[in-house]
Amino acid sequence: MPLTLDPEIAVLFAALADAPAATPTDRGDAIGLRDAANAGLEQMNLIEPESPNVTRADHFVETADGSRILVRWYRRTGQQTRSAVVYMHGGGMICGSLASYDRLVAKYVEVTGVPFLSIDYRVSPEFPGTTLIDDSFAALRWFVERADEFGVDPTRIAVMGDSGGGGVAAGVAIAARDAGIALAKQILIYPMLDDRNVIPDPEIQPFATWTYDNNFTGWNALLGDARGTDAVTPRSAPARLTDFEGLAPAFIDVGELDIFRDESLAYALGLVRAGVSTELHVRPGVPHAFDRLAPTSGVGSRSWEDRHRVIQSV
Repeated sequence: MPLTLDPEIAVLFAALADAPAATPTDRGDAIGLRDAANAGLEQMNLIEPESPNVTRADHFVETADGSRILVRWYRRTGQQTRSAVVYMHGGGMICGSLASYDRLVAKYVEVTGVPFLSIDYRVSPEFPGTTLIDDSFAALRWFVERADEFGVDPTRIAVMGDSGGGGVAAGVAIAARDAGIALAKQILIYPMLDDRNVIPDPEIQPFATWTYDNNFTGWNALLGDARGTDAVTPRSAPARLTDFEGLAPAFIDVGELDIFRDESLAYALGLVRAGVSTELHVRPGVPHAFDRLAPTSGVGSRSWEDRHRVIQSV
């Protein structure tokens, strides 16, 4: 039986089909795709309601190459929990920013009461290879070393990200394990994990909101000619990992019609086989970013509720 859209999502797709189509970018045009994607991310940020009970404080972290990146600390007024989440924004390895995710992160904090540290890691093609994960791991290490100053228990820190940021979060979880930092959880929302995923699946392609050409563009910007070769390491593409033992317990959430479905399933299987506690959700009938496209739909609401529960369990 062919895959089909969730009925509520199908209504949205029908409405989008009647809207003027955006001009597609050429395969491999990272800057063109970035410009288009950033416009969409900024619009989604503006649509998110403000979270009046959340405070923000900016800090700067020195990275492995001596640069400085912005991180932002979000905390709900009157919040008492000692747990925290370190968040990596989405953007397909080439776009997105702390600013374009500001209201979404604040909403997580408002709803759950758990504080977040959001990372403005640098993106490709200007900063390729391991830079994204290296930047984010530097921020995690900085935060762990200062956990007491933030009122956080260093054993109750999770990493989280969506899409490209989900891949970065998975890479940070690997780096943390290798450095002896014990994370409480890795929360991976439709993560971008595998640089080899550029050949269209005919069942998924008609529903792809992040397309296989987009995926090629993102990975090519990050890895260049190394993409798809044995030269790629888990420090850039976590799907290349072979040793999952000792990684943080995982929560993985992905749509049935998302091009990241199969790599998410494979990653979850690697974790489970290594004895890592893993909660996996494959949401029927929904594509990439379904939660942002239709947040109040039945499937969107269930996904948000599961994430909030997991965040509060850290």
